[in-house]
Amino acid sequence: MPAASPAFWQERGVAGACLLPLATLFSGLSALRRFAFSRGLTAEVRLPVPVVVVGNIAVGGSGKTPVVEWLVGVLRRHGYRPGIVSRGYGGTEEGPCLVPTDGAAQRYGDEPLLLSRLTGCPVAIGRDRPAAGALLLQAHPGCDVIVSDDGMQHYRLARDVEIAVVDEVVLGNCWPLPAGPLREGLSRLREVDLVIAHGVLSDGLRARIGIGNVFPMELSGERFRALDDTGYWVSAAHFQGRVIHALAGIGRPERFFSQLESMGLDVVRHPFPDHHAFVPADLAFAPGDVKIMTSKDAVKCAPFAIADCWEFPVQARIGSGAADRILEKLSNGRQTA
Repeated sequence: MPAASPAFWQERGVAGACLLPLATLFSGLSALRRFAFSRGLTAEVRLPVPVVVVGNIAVGGSGKTPVVEWLVGVLRRHGYRPGIVSRGYGGTEEGPCLVPTDGAAQRYGDEPLLLSRLTGCPVAIGRDRPAAGALLLQAHPGCDVIVSDDGMQHYRLARDVEIAVVDEVVLGNCWPLPAGPLREGLSRLREVDLVIAHGVLSDGLRARIGIGNVFPMELSGERFRALDDTGYWVSAAHFQGRVIHALAGIGRPERFFSQLESMGLDVVRHPFPDHHAFVPADLAFAPGDVKIMTSKDAVKCAPFAIADCWEFPVQARIGSGAADRILEKLSNGRQTA
């Protein structure tokens, strides 16, 4: 279970500066590894269908799962039959294996299981992304494009389109690990096909990564779904006057809490580490109290959810032009194949 990110990642202070020698080593090794793949010194694996990678350059959640759901919808509306590969973080399966929609998050990971249920796409997980992709294509030969969730640094898997999802708060002090949260430097964002910005980017950051390939994203939701067998849907007005506990085991729980509060709800905030393995005791509040959680947490809590447990599903709204850029890139790849 990942711990919360260190507070010093948010500023360029003494604690981070003391780790800069290690960060410089990490950054150099990362750049060397990327250079080896880009020059063919280390072999990459190309699947027989196009691959679209959705990832980021920092440790921490930036909104990749809603982007994958949005992307799958775009691809389907334009005649593609997509499949999804993922690491399966937080699950016990090493893979490669297929994710059943009725599987357990503890086995397959919360995000792959959620994507399987949200999209209805075939989903395969594994440390070895090319092997996971090959397994998916073997089981679903009609699939004609692979979406790799959180796959930017998995260079063994050759890709046709790269999408970076960026949240400036998650970028923190913009120093490499372990002095800061960056897996790769900001210059990496100039190399991807498009950047999807979750939240407002400062002028300084936009200048450093370029503005021509940046598209804004917001997560929207209006209704809540009961986690019991009824699957009943309600609006925020249903909870007026009641004690509401908001639970979030995601990269940026504050964003979830703020969204609920913007809907007029007075919530008691309960942040958990990203990918937290929920247990019944986490939901043990006073009888009659409302428990609201993210979709990512709901797939883990549904098996033992008690009365008044609710999921708040959200969908990504992404600036116009992003879909066109992805489709154009895929179309060009088809023509040159």
